[in-house]
Amino acid sequence: MPMDYDTIKHWHFDDVHHRYDEKDTMLYALGIGLGQDPLDAGQLRYVYEQGLQAFPTLATVLGYPGFWMSDPRAGIDWVRLVHGEQRLALHAPLPASGTVIGKNRILHVIDKGASKGALVVAERTLHDEAGTCLATLQHTTFCRGDGGFGPGDTGPAPLPAAPSRAPDRQCTLAVAPNAALLYRLSADRNPLHADPEIARQAGYSQPILHGLCTYGMAAHAIVKTCCNYDATRLTSLNARFSAPVYPGETLQFDIWHGQGDALQFVVRATARDTVVMSHGTATITP
Repeated sequence: MPMDYDTIKHWHFDDVHHRYDEKDTMLYALGIGLGQDPLDAGQLRYVYEQGLQAFPTLATVLGYPGFWMSDPRAGIDWVRLVHGEQRLALHAPLPASGTVIGKNRILHVIDKGASKGALVVAERTLHDEAGTCLATLQHTTFCRGDGGFGPGDTGPAPLPAAPSRAPDRQCTLAVAPNAALLYRLSADRNPLHADPEIARQAGYSQPILHGLCTYGMAAHAIVKTCCNYDATRLTSLNARFSAPVYPGETLQFDIWHGQGDALQFVVRATARDTVVMSHGTATITP
């Protein structure tokens, strides 16, 4: 059954009540590389229960509705899905532990053409139990096998490409060899990120890192380089996924200052000289 625009656009999601504790908060932060220097007090605040703070991109693993695209009613070739873009706007700090309610809906279903695939843009808002909206997320899925279904929506405004000039700041972070095994305990347990044989069947030389782990590391690099590890200053983070990252690699984050509080960034795997995340934008408060 081919993808059906009306079915996808009006997909019903129940609210997701997600309870998490301090251990979950610390495990997520460890998964994106915080705490690698146990003497750095700036990192320690995200991985140690004394004065614990939730790192803001924890929002990406909260209130998730599950892998609904594998439902036969969706008519999606889910085996060929890839994560295209991730956008995040932060409205209030996440508590270090508590319950959040995820409210999910489909914003855009975009037909790129019969041989070009389709894009599905989903929105998730996270609320505390009092109803305060803590974060708004947009997740773009590239459905490589599902174009040509007919008229669809126009997409969100495209993210800007990075400037051609030299970056204003740079940061280098090492991806731990066990990063994918650690990160998957907070989120996606797809065996592609753990089982070497499954990775080889998918065309990779080894298990790959989760895209959202690279995304969290981008936030880590910005908070480290531009915010002196005060993550409450980060108010938005958007990026496009360009290529897979392998555990054990070193990532270089090139950062440009824009107008006001705006930043742009690109992430590169240094040994392969490969851009793994592009069209990155962020905003920070003074």
